[in-house]
Amino acid sequence: MDRGFTKIPGDESQLGHRMTADRWQIAGAGVVLQVALGAVYAWSVFRVPLSKQFGWSISEVTLTFTICILVLGISSFFGGLWLNRKGPRIVALTGAFLYGSGLFLASLSNHGLWWLYLSYGLVGGIGLGFCYIVPIAVLVKWFPDRRGLITGIAVGGFGAGALITAPVATRLIATVGVLETFAYLGIAFLIVTLGCGFFMQNPPQGWKPAGWTPTVSEALHRSARDYSLGEALKTWQWWALWLLLFLNTSAGISVISQESPLFQELLGVTAVIAAGMVGIASIGNAFGRVFWAWASDSITRRGAFLAMFLAQVLLFLFFPSIHSVWLLTVVAFLVLLCYGGGFGTMPAFAADYFGSKNVGPIYGLMLTAWGFASAFGPLLIAYIRQVEGNYRGALHAIAGIAAASMVLPIIVRPPSQTQVSDQLASGQGTGEQLPR
Repeated sequence: MDRGFTKIPGDESQLGHRMTADRWQIAGAGVVLQVALGAVYAWSVFRVPLSKQFGWSISEVTLTFTICILVLGISSFFGGLWLNRKGPRIVALTGAFLYGSGLFLASLSNHGLWWLYLSYGLVGGIGLGFCYIVPIAVLVKWFPDRRGLITGIAVGGFGAGALITAPVATRLIATVGVLETFAYLGIAFLIVTLGCGFFMQNPPQGWKPAGWTPTVSEALHRSARDYSLGEALKTWQWWALWLLLFLNTSAGISVISQESPLFQELLGVTAVIAAGMVGIASIGNAFGRVFWAWASDSITRRGAFLAMFLAQVLLFLFFPSIHSVWLLTVVAFLVLLCYGGGFGTMPAFAADYFGSKNVGPIYGLMLTAWGFASAFGPLLIAYIRQVEGNYRGALHAIAGIAAASMVLPIIVRPPSQTQVSDQLASGQGTGEQLPR
């Protein structure tokens, strides 16, 4: 089973040039794979057609998306464990098959709502999780010199997936019907994701770009060794990063869950205008994954999260006081810019603190924060809105949470050598000291 490249005798410089070219091909395949997976964010285009055709309520149809995201977070962890044992290619191909099959099987949802939950929600969600973690785990190994930027570009593809899929799915639904659209998309995504999955492989053990060594700043913000999953979980830093991702995701997804009614209530605009605002603001989700990840290579991951939380404090405080369509669209765009930034920056953050060797299971388990935030954020804003009768209190509460969250990036540091020594002395750590 493929576990990555192996070194072969011969001209080392020639081999290095080939690997430099290979890593960009792998990166390209990873981005395309993430774009196909990001189609899940286009779920909203299916809600009304399914509700009209089968008489299901919007909340019943929306539960499909919730199931899918929860399963994604859980299966990413198991996918990360599996790729550490068997290599990334088999995990990516299995995930591709399940994802495409889940979408295709959703075309048979005339069997009942339970079938939609099972096919799109469970089967598709497992495929999503397996595929999602692979490019992240692979690319941090291929690009130690550009960890933030490359993972940001990869998951930026996920954020952009809905921008491509939503108009295509809308046209197909109008032309052939909603169930047939699932079938067409399932076949298309099966072909695309299987093709991209074949490119997923690790570099040789200890490989790094020719002539590259970490800068002093990079070395100060990186762990001196590779942690196993068990060792990472014994550090407070892993839980701090989990909480960072949870808090940042909760803030952004609370707005995503309420965007259209939120815009209509604050501005008194029609549903059509609100839909246009949602479309423009959603670009921030994709762009933020690349922008903040790129910025984190210069200002550090801690600095990026501190800036994102500070920005959200200000944005959520002023959000309910804005009465201009364009200004509110810009503010929502910036909120989603920070939301996407968390996903773009955190994979590199985890690799910095725990090493790239086991980042698959370490970051895969961290993605459970996404699933919990997907429930907490929307429930929080909906509950406060119901109690107070408007969104002002809810938006200000989120600003308060963002303000409190700023403490985490200020205090978090890489696991210290003292922690490492203590773990090894007590028999808790078994990882070998590796050169960085």
